[in-house]
Amino acid sequence: MEKWSLMTLTVLLALTVRWTVSLGSYSGAGKPPLYGDYEAQRHWQEVTYNLPIRQWYFNTSDNNLLYWGLDYPPLTAYHSFLCAYIAKLINPDWVALHTSRGYESQPHKLFMRTTVFVADLLVYIPAVILYCFSLKETSTKKKASALCILLYPGLILIDHGHFQYPLSLGFALWGVLCLSCDWDLWGSVAFCLALNYKQMELYHSLPFFCYLLGKCFKKGLKGKGLALLIKIAGTVVVSFAVCWLPFCTDVAQIMQVLRRLFPIDRGLFEACMFSSPPPCSKLANVWCSLSVLIKIKNVVSPQTQLKISFAVTFLSLLPACIKLTVHPSLRGFRFALVSCALSFFLFSFQVHEKSILLVSVPVCLIINEIPFMATWFLLVSTFSMLPLLLKDGLLLPYAVTTLAFLSVCAASFSILEKTSAEDLQLKPFSLSLKGYVAWFKSFPKTVRSLFLLSMTLMGLLSLASAALSPPQRFPDLFPVAVSLVSCLHFLFFWVYFNIVILWDSKNIRSQKKMS
Repeated sequence: MEKWSLMTLTVLLALTVRWTVSLGSYSGAGKPPLYGDYEAQRHWQEVTYNLPIRQWYFNTSDNNLLYWGLDYPPLTAYHSFLCAYIAKLINPDWVALHTSRGYESQPHKLFMRTTVFVADLLVYIPAVILYCFSLKETSTKKKASALCILLYPGLILIDHGHFQYPLSLGFALWGVLCLSCDWDLWGSVAFCLALNYKQMELYHSLPFFCYLLGKCFKKGLKGKGLALLIKIAGTVVVSFAVCWLPFCTDVAQIMQVLRRLFPIDRGLFEACMFSSPPPCSKLANVWCSLSVLIKIKNVVSPQTQLKISFAVTFLSLLPACIKLTVHPSLRGFRFALVSCALSFFLFSFQVHEKSILLVSVPVCLIINEIPFMATWFLLVSTFSMLPLLLKDGLLLPYAVTTLAFLSVCAASFSILEKTSAEDLQLKPFSLSLKGYVAWFKSFPKTVRSLFLLSMTLMGLLSLASAALSPPQRFPDLFPVAVSLVSCLHFLFFWVYFNIVILWDSKNIRSQKKMS
């Protein structure tokens, strides 16, 4: 009873923080003509409720795709329709065709915020709690993990501040939970739901695929392994068929949806005509960081950009995927989710700053294993979205939730004491370097110093971005500085996670137990 009562208090605290953040501003509030993501979600409700399904993704007189045209998979559209149905019962003006454009009122804001709150409460939070209970840890460590995950500021600020639904990440987390419980078919269904809610879940697709494929290989493709592979393939096909059924009336429908999901003609960077500063100046990935020195758009054609991006992304995630396929383990699966998602964020095509959340949630899942590095990464990931958060008027929630998260992690895991090679899962790597790198003995002190330097730099940049005006000659100075600093951090973390994966002998021992 005590265990459940403490977990209940954890959930209540997390819900209180979320609701408090939701009382503030949201994306595009009072900023016509396009407003922001809040208006995008409201507009999708307007479109899905008033127009037939065959028109949802097509440009028509009633559905101007240049004004927040629907560009997510079918489950997002169905969810928008469900919200619109409830909104219509409360106040038809909220989803009236054409006349509701840019609608803003306190009752409507309360309704929209509540829909996010309910989605969090029904999908994401239960998955976090059950995942933490499934960990082979002490009761105290499970509760500490749950508290830290639920208080991660990046997701709270984007979902309940900026405005976004946590459903795709919630479904993906249910997929991880099911695989952890050896429910491979249910895990496949959950991940299919995640992928059919947001196409960015492709960031997690290869670890799911490689882990399940490796598991089938180990069981033997002439026996149980083949049967499992057929079952998983059938489950995926049926799940996709159910989600896409209303759009399967003709090929033109399917192709139009796919064009909306993957608009490759826009070029390498996330196109956003209403962004200020420009999208590339506030995104902490490699291409946007390089564009500060080399204007890639002016040098390389869009098609060549796509090919280069694909090649670099594929090569960057290949080692982790091969290791997971050859030696499938749940531990390796969790770390591969982090590594592959980070590869996509750093090197792939049309990345949004919010996409770092696709890396952060898997990092949350390993916070009990590497609390120091996980906490550091989660703080950097929140900092990387600072230009977006400042634009939405979320400076105070950003400062308070970030400091609270750091305090909780420091108190729960004593993170500054967990910096040895063993604590950071680098013991096998350090042994392979023995005799070659003498400074590895001072590694804990070096890492702590880097962490404190990182915190200081991020704090100073946060203060400068909020309080100082940039020089007229360099109006994007602070967003560019934030993106460059964050990108350097992410490259460091990408190297670190891949070292942990490739030198980890625990994966092999775990895989042998599985087989």
